[in-house]
Amino acid sequence: MTSLPRDRASASKLGLVIDLDICVGCHACAVNCKEWNTGGHSAPLTDLMPYGDKPRGVWFNRIHTFEVEDEASGESRTVHFPKSCLHCEDAPCVTVCPTGASYKREDDGIVLVNADTCIGCKLCSWACPYGAREYDETEGVMKKCTLCVDRIYDQSLPEAERKPACVLACPTSARLFGDVHDADSEVSVKIREEGGYALMPEWGTKPANHYLPRRKTRLRIREDELQRVDNPLKKEGPPREIDEDEQTLDDVMSW
Repeated sequence: MTSLPRDRASASKLGLVIDLDICVGCHACAVNCKEWNTGGHSAPLTDLMPYGDKPRGVWFNRIHTFEVEDEASGESRTVHFPKSCLHCEDAPCVTVCPTGASYKREDDGIVLVNADTCIGCKLCSWACPYGAREYDETEGVMKKCTLCVDRIYDQSLPEAERKPACVLACPTSARLFGDVHDADSEVSVKIREEGGYALMPEWGTKPANHYLPRRKTRLRIREDELQRVDNPLKKEGPPREIDEDEQTLDDVMSW
């Protein structure tokens, strides 16, 4: 079996912070992830029957949508929940791998798969409590989110573009990227100030990715804001009563 890096607590821990309050479920992150990684580190991202009755294929990032009902008020709301590999500090997918194909990088904590040594046994997918592994039926190997490792270290790109493709694509900035072990990083500040949480902490995997919860907002509108300044009823008075015998435009026009 594969061993994890020894000094994981002091190393960098790159990950994503996803704000569920402003994610609109547009799937831009998933589509841009697919586009970039089809030619990236774990390429190709195979599709089978993409236009058929039962399309399937490899997606590193998937968006799940739930309807959540408040038990107290009975009100319901839609929650969009993006999910990919969480790059856990204690990654069970790594320790269960019999060939060492699934491994965790010591410098930044990113979990990757070496396709050359992967035998497609799927033990890692069974061990992952988040269902974040993808089996490529054509290649016969396991694949997963790489945090766009080939992009975030590409010195030929402007610094602002050295981020995962999903982060760059998000139209509402619901996805952030950074070092969660750095207390002063943007992601750490968000986690600390907005109640960010790790998914399923009871498993003890210590994911790098965190989620920011939905936040309750109250809309306060002053009474004067409810009155339209250009309200035609206010200017012209109430509408006049219509005489049923009065000719209409349809009566006098031949269309």
